[in-house]
Order: sequence, then C-alpha cells, then structure tokens
Amino acid sequence: MSQYYDPFREFSRALSSAMRVPTGSAMPMDLTRSKEHFVARIDLPGVDPETIDIDVEEGTLTIRAERKAPVREEGVEWLVRERSSGTYARQLTLGNGVALDRITADYSDGVLTIVIPVAEEAKPRKVAVTRSGEQRIVTEQIEQSQED
Repeated sequence: MSQYYDPFREFSRALSSAMRVPTGSAMPMDLTRSKEHFVARIDLPGVDPETIDIDVEEGTLTIRAERKAPVREEGVEWLVRERSSGTYARQLTLGNGVALDRITADYSDGVLTIVIPVAEEAKPRKVAVTRSGEQRIVTEQIEQSQED
C-alpha cells in the first residue's frame, strides 16, 4: 500500500502549530478565603501597572489590564509569536457580606493581588447558650434577696 505525500499539507500543519494561540484564560487566577478576607491572585506578566483598572459596581468587581504588543523592528522576522497582547478583562461577582469600601490591590512581579475583606456582620462568631432553668434560678435568688 502506498501513501500519498502532500508537502503543502505538512507545511500547513507546521504553520498552524507555530501560529496557534495558547489555550486557557488570559488572566489565570487563584482565589482563597479565610475568616477575615478573600484573596485573588491574578497572573498579569508583562502588564504595565498603569494600565490596570479595577472597578466595583453593583456587586461586581471588574479587572482590566493591557499588555502592549511588541514594537516591530525593521529587518526582524517573527518565527513564533505565542505571547498575546491587547486589553484583557475579568469579572468577579461579589456576594453579600464583603466590605466593598476596604478592597485593596497590589501588583508585584507580574501578579495582581486583590484583598477583599469580609464585612464584620458576615464574619463567623460564637453565640453563648444559656439554660433557661439556670437563668430562672438566678432571677429567683435575686428576687428573694430583695424581699429579705
């Protein structure tokens, strides 16, 4: 059995492989929660911090950032270009119980860290439990003391 060799198909396959845009989110994120706050860590390598914009509106946190395209140099031929450029955006829906007025953000080493504090009323707390029988005894003792 003979196989037909098509050099154009091989060239097309190689070209498609070289020009393929990497899959996945342009803004990969890790999100953690403690009793006190949520922390979002978002990878934004190569982004100028001046282009990062964070807005909170109606319970939605919106992050926008821009990665500028490299300057084309005269006489330079691109062989592979996998690093994307442009404006990226990501939205997080914030539930009730977060302190929107105390959200902070820091950008360091290509990672944007956003801290979203939990509101005081939403923090877990212990509730004291009393026995109603014990409470009556104390009340009765106080009333008897007042009569004497």
